[in-house]
Amino acid sequence: MQKITKAVIAAAGRGTRFLPAVKQYPKELIAILNKPQIQYLVEELIGTGVTDICIIYRHGDPTIKRYFTPDPILETYLKQNNKLEYLDSLKYIWSKVKFKFIPQHQHLPYGNASPILAAKSFIKNDNFYYLFGDDLTIEKKPGTFLQEMAKTFINQKADAVIAVQPVPWEEISRYGSILFDKKDDKRILDVLEKVDRQKAPSNVTQLGRFIFNHKIIDVIKSTPIKNGELWLADANATLAKNGKIYAQYTPENAWMTTGDPMRWLKANIVLALSHPQFSTDIKQFIKDLK
Repeated sequence: MQKITKAVIAAAGRGTRFLPAVKQYPKELIAILNKPQIQYLVEELIGTGVTDICIIYRHGDPTIKRYFTPDPILETYLKQNNKLEYLDSLKYIWSKVKFKFIPQHQHLPYGNASPILAAKSFIKNDNFYYLFGDDLTIEKKPGTFLQEMAKTFINQKADAVIAVQPVPWEEISRYGSILFDKKDDKRILDVLEKVDRQKAPSNVTQLGRFIFNHKIIDVIKSTPIKNGELWLADANATLAKNGKIYAQYTPENAWMTTGDPMRWLKANIVLALSHPQFSTDIKQFIKDLK
């Protein structure tokens, strides 16, 4: 099977729901347990065999770039104090992938489609994974779900594959509601971003995991800006009408968003409960709270 070796991570948002905590650094660097949430995404991509990752960061804030860049002074300090193992996970990452860091320039509109335009020189004519920086996939072996998406992408000769999951009907207005082909319940015909429940064609929504071919770049370029934002859902709706987009359902309870403090807190608890270092203590702590 043809491998997809490129990935783009969107990390250029303001993260206003996390203010004042993110006044000095991006929300993607807020730790979940013992590492920044964006590192989970990088490890997920490494699990698929990706070799080149482009991170689109907020213009004027290279903090993420600094995080993923080796720091000889810190390494010397840790080595002298017999604590070098604290960087093992980052050293593993550096041995597996090459990073490209691109600031999202201010001339681009706000919105979750703009990072793809910022990354067009990196994407070129290749297929690529696209991940939202504040979405997590909870799985025993990182990258398993993305590999399933890649199989669908290749086997269906699709222009895109979108990760999807049902949400409670009362929450569908927060997301993009998907219209499916009645003859093929995995093929997507339309995506309606943040519509009222009464207008939503389904309670199935797109998540922050995508695979695209390069056609999406031209589609986004011609996508109208709504309320000052460039929505990926609108671009996907256009692509669905002129190409082939397929849905990939996430395993139950595998998807978590960390875009606000409450959901970030829940992600910490879920990951702690499954972590060999923390699970016993956190289970006892929760039990003692009752």
